[in-house]
Amino acid sequence: MNENTTLIWNIVLTLAVAVLFFLHFSNKSDAGSTVVDGQVVPGRRTVYVQVDSLLTNYDFFKETKKELESKNFQLENELNTKGRSLQNEVAFFQQKAQTMTPEQARSTEAQLMKKQQDLVAYRDQAAQSLAREEATKNEQLYKNIRSYIEKYNKENGYEYVLGYSLGGGILFANPSLDVTQKIIEGLNKEHAANGGSAKADTTSKK
Repeated sequence: MNENTTLIWNIVLTLAVAVLFFLHFSNKSDAGSTVVDGQVVPGRRTVYVQVDSLLTNYDFFKETKKELESKNFQLENELNTKGRSLQNEVAFFQQKAQTMTPEQARSTEAQLMKKQQDLVAYRDQAAQSLAREEATKNEQLYKNIRSYIEKYNKENGYEYVLGYSLGGGILFANPSLDVTQKIIEGLNKEHAANGGSAKADTTSKK
């Protein structure tokens, strides 16, 4: 089979959460204060989450990534097996074509073309199915994290919860404002309470 028959999948769950952490809670603007040019101005209680570390250590994400990679691997193996089988049939037909009647040759060739078309259709259908499943997992991941951060913020009253990642828009972040570990621990605790399975996770359903 040529390279077009091999599906290459990129796990893009990071993109689903890379921009979700910028949450503004305007009713918390008086949570603290500071002095600028002699004037007291409302403080802005801000913390941040390291996005890469969050995804690396969030059990739901790890299980989802492993599950999708496994399905992709199985599909690639299945397509390769079906492709080799079809190639063998084509090779056999080419060897025997000279001994066939024109009608037999045309009939066999038509059957082989139909098998090829069916294989392409199956490949495309399977690819679309996996893509839909990946999109669903992305959405669930987004909801899980968003929901937990909102609950976490109700207890702490932050005005901003920022997403920090290498090469992102935040050039410096004070380590004392890093709440990544607390968010990870809370997310994994909720995930375990929901059965510890990416399939069964209902943390964010509202």
